[in-house]
Amino acid sequence: MTWAQRLKRVFNIDIETCEKCRGPVKIIACIEDPLETRQILDHLASKVKTDLSALPPQGRAPPQIGLFEGA
Repeated sequence: MTWAQRLKRVFNIDIETCEKCRGPVKIIACIEDPLETRQILDHLASKVKTDLSALPPQGRAPPQIGLFEGA
């Protein structure tokens, strides 16, 4: 059993099929070195925007129209 088949069997993760087009996916690399993995993740984290003004406002409940009527 390949590791891709094990991922699908144990975690229900299908890495051999594209989620968007349902076509086959070709695996081009498998990075197992923890140092290389950390470097890649750190690089990706540095690309994430940390500007909170770019985020949408926090959600809230709709106003209760009848709350102040008849008071």
